[in-house]
Amino acid sequence: MAWSKEETINRDDMRRIQLGRLQKTVAYIYGKNPAYRKRLEKAGVKPEEIKSLDDIRRLPFTTKQHIRDHYPFKLFTASQEDIIEFHATSGTTGKPVVVGYTRNDIEVWTEVMARACTGAGITKNDIVQNIYGYGLFTGGLGTHYGAQRVGAAVLPMSGGNTQRQIMLMQDFGSTVLTSTPSFLMHIHGAGREMGVDFRKLKLRVGLLGAEPWSESMRQSIDESFGIKACDMYGLSEIIGPGVSFECHEVRKGLHINEDWFYPEIIDPDTGKVLRHGEEGELVLTTVGNEGQPLLRYRTRDITRLSQEPCICGRTLVMMERICGRTDDMLIIRGVNFFPSQIESIILQRKGVSPHYMVVVDRPGSMDEVEVRVEVTDDFMTKAGADLISGSEAEILKDVEMAKQKVQNLKRDIKDMIGITVKVSLVPPGTIPRSEGKAKRVDDRRPKVR
Repeated sequence: MAWSKEETINRDDMRRIQLGRLQKTVAYIYGKNPAYRKRLEKAGVKPEEIKSLDDIRRLPFTTKQHIRDHYPFKLFTASQEDIIEFHATSGTTGKPVVVGYTRNDIEVWTEVMARACTGAGITKNDIVQNIYGYGLFTGGLGTHYGAQRVGAAVLPMSGGNTQRQIMLMQDFGSTVLTSTPSFLMHIHGAGREMGVDFRKLKLRVGLLGAEPWSESMRQSIDESFGIKACDMYGLSEIIGPGVSFECHEVRKGLHINEDWFYPEIIDPDTGKVLRHGEEGELVLTTVGNEGQPLLRYRTRDITRLSQEPCICGRTLVMMERICGRTDDMLIIRGVNFFPSQIESIILQRKGVSPHYMVVVDRPGSMDEVEVRVEVTDDFMTKAGADLISGSEAEILKDVEMAKQKVQNLKRDIKDMIGITVKVSLVPPGTIPRSEGKAKRVDDRRPKVR
């Protein structure tokens, strides 16, 4: 599939596209949706007053709570007869976020996902094993549409069925894996127990996302599967996967499909718009969606933007890989940190797996943090064998090695985040697995009422 012309146009032409679509979107929302029109009027903004891209700052922010407050369809702008597909979040913390797609929305989604697939190096010669969940979750169908657009053959596996995933990977000769990084590592662990060497299969590309993952995790996946893993980013609220993507040539930042999703970075506390290069919260405005366009949607994801040219030739604005979410950020004794910072340390250690859980509790007056880390099967096998038949010296050596591993992790985590945590090594399979986004934090502190 050839690149779309919007991926390589100059900045002036891109801004003209963005402004025209922004003006059309604001007028469309104002005329079609009473709830949004009321918010625009309260902000003192009329569609005809949007004269430049800087005027976007006059528009009110939209949050996930706004969507939930208008559950299920009250933020839709398209009529019911024009909606041809629904998706929704899991709704584990309240009402689910519902998204409706018109036929044109599906076309836009297919186009941006095709760009993501092409960026990762996927072609019509590939067999794409799509492990993202199908159904209300956007990952499965969004990836399916994009992969088919580039001409690849799609194996619609969805999540779960780990042994079947591995069997068809072998039997069908899959060349591309699309999945959450954490579930892909779960598959690798299961495959090792089955004696499978994934590096000997035909796999060559991974298109991964739906959760923050560290560069160390990428290196582990590359080495474990013998592939080149590329990141992609999206949100169900905006359209699903395909908002931005890495190119396989560089893999150091994600190209934003900014002709459809206008990006800003704001200070999450003040709402002030920050300059390119400054880290803050990503805000996106859809400038083409018909079913449920969103103005200045606060993603809660932390990143920074850059207009530095990419050697791949794309001129799209780039975003750094997500380093965390404002609602995932932990504040412990006045220190802010993200679970992904701990992950980057864990993945540099031998004998431990990428599966971990940060447990936060307040048994007394002070917050305490425990990081539970699974050891590898090899570590357990050796230690178990020594306990059964090893000499006293071998057993003591294993115990001392485990103690040293714990101390090293505690030291490096403290150096990274600035506080002391308890580190516990736990057996393989102890940390719960997820087919979707991995749960990394178990916050047991009493809720403030």
